[in-house]
Amino acid sequence: MTSRERIKKIIGGTPVDRCGFWLGKPQPETVAKINTLLGTRTCEEIQQSIQDDIRWITPQYIGSTYRHPDGKSMRPWKDANPHGLSGQGLLSTAEDVSALDAVVFPEARYLDFTECLGQMSALGDVYRLGGFWSPFFHDLSYLFGTEELLILMLTAPELIREAADRICGFYYEANELFFPAAKGLVDALFIGNDFGTQNGLLMSPPHFREFFLPWIAKFAAQAHRHGLHFALHCCGGISDIIEDLIAAGVDCLHPLQTRARGMEPERLAALFNGRITFMGGVDTQDLLQNGTPADVDREVQRLIDAFGPRFILGPSHEALLPDVSVENVLRMSRHRR
Repeated sequence: MTSRERIKKIIGGTPVDRCGFWLGKPQPETVAKINTLLGTRTCEEIQQSIQDDIRWITPQYIGSTYRHPDGKSMRPWKDANPHGLSGQGLLSTAEDVSALDAVVFPEARYLDFTECLGQMSALGDVYRLGGFWSPFFHDLSYLFGTEELLILMLTAPELIREAADRICGFYYEANELFFPAAKGLVDALFIGNDFGTQNGLLMSPPHFREFFLPWIAKFAAQAHRHGLHFALHCCGGISDIIEDLIAAGVDCLHPLQTRARGMEPERLAALFNGRITFMGGVDTQDLLQNGTPADVDREVQRLIDAFGPRFILGPSHEALLPDVSVENVLRMSRHRR
């Protein structure tokens, strides 16, 4: 069974020989440390060496994808407020929908997928996460500032809904252009929006359902209409909305931050196993930095025991930072065999 076949079966709920494995997208410094240890030269060589089942290539983060004739950015709100969680956004003082007229939103007509398609065509027989990352909650945080966004959800809900529609509308249209061009090269639409913290959601479940769940459902339906799985990256303690995500059509949930409140593997398996595939789980807050090889072995076995083969093992955040022990990372990877 090839890696691509295995992950398709795991997410589809078909029995397989073992759980899957995804290393994630390590930071360049982390890649350099692993290369030194393994004698490899690139992240791709690392992934081949450890028999990683998955690759993630999104056109969104390839510089040549957006070619505005005047050099305008795809996400001007992020350029203006790179510290979106704490900074002031372009529309931090906005009060109503008319404020959106001051923002230059991206247009799908300026997209060029040539470089992305070339990268995806070069992949081997591995499962491919793709499509636009569509971090619309973060885009809203950059645009308004996080605190202001959460306040405006209460004081000017129509403004937040309209801003979300304009941002998500672009991503949706971009995917409609990308998926036919990438036919046969992509297996899942993978989007990322972090609604959780270490102790729970950033907003109440009703507000999540009102402002953000409808677009998650639309992206899920879009993926399924194109014959793809739909995978969602969502950090933090989000157990209160997993039932909603399943109902919205999420097939695979990443990164399974098991140290967050309510995200214990045994609890999630009891509540949701068999209805959604979990991906990730191996702690990147302490275990992969400070644990012993035996600690890593125990935690990986705990995850496999909880979820069984319908599980994709990996770190609890895809952007492995250079503070992790590369020996522990490699130790983790051995268990997927």
